Amino acid sequence: MKFGSSILVTGIALFNAVRGDAVPWERLNKNDSMLLVLDLQVGLFQTARDWDPTLYRENILAHAELGKLFNLPVVMTTSAETGPNGPLPKEILEMYPDAPLIKRQGEVDAWDNAKFREAIKATGKKQIIIAGITTDVCTAFLALSLRAEGYSVFANIEASGTYSELVRDTANSRMQQAGVQLVSMFSIVCDLMRDWRNTPGAKEVLPYLDRYLPVYGFIARGHAAAIDNGTLIDGEAGLI
Repeated sequence: MKFGSSILVTGIALFNAVRGDAVPWERLNKNDSMLLVLDLQVGLFQTARDWDPTLYRENILAHAELGKLFNLPVVMTTSAETGPNGPLPKEILEMYPDAPLIKRQGEVDAWDNAKFREAIKATGKKQIIIAGITTDVCTAFLALSLRAEGYSVFANIEASGTYSELVRDTANSRMQQAGVQLVSMFSIVCDLMRDWRNTPGAKEVLPYLDRYLPVYGFIARGHAAAIDNGTLIDGEAGLI
C-alpha cells in the first residue's frame, strides 16, 4: 500500500513539473502589455453572482482604470449591447472616449470578430490583461483563443464574474491548464510598476490603491498620519 502511494505521489509531482515547464513564469511588462475590457456590460452585471455586487462594481472599474494608470493601449468590446446585455458602464466609456470599441452583434468568442482581431493586432502588444462577464464564456473563450494565437494572457480574477463559484473555479482551471496566468488586481499593479520609485510609482499608484484596494491604501494613510502627527503614545516605542 505504501509502495502504491509513493508511485502516486511521484506521478503527481512529475505531472506538475511538466505543466510548470510547459508554461514558464512570465512577468508583465508595461511596454508590451495592453488592457482588454470584455463584455463588462451593465445588463450582464447581475449574472456575476460569485461576487458581492458592491465590491464587484469597484473591481471592474479598477480593472478599467489600469489602462490610465500605466498608459496601456485599451481595447473595449461588447456583445449584443442593443439587447438585454446593455452597454459598458458610463464610467468606463468616459475613461476611454477614443479607444476602439468593438460592438459585436453575434459572436460569442470575441476573437471570431474580424474588427476585434484587427484592433488587438494593431496594438502590437503580446501580453493581454483580460477580464469579462461571464468568466466561463466571454473570458475563457477569448483567453483560450488568444493563447492558441500565441499571446500571453493575464486574467484578472477579481474583475471577471459568473453565476456560481463552481462555474468560476471550473473556468479558471480550464484557462490555467492552457497557460493563462490567473492574477489579482494587486498582482497586476505591482508587476507593471516593478519598483515604487518608478513612474508610475508610489506617487501615482498609492491613490489608485486607496480608491480600489483600501486594505493597502489605509496602510499608506496610517503611515502618513503617523508622520504628520509625529508623536508616540506610551507603549508604542518598544513595538518598532
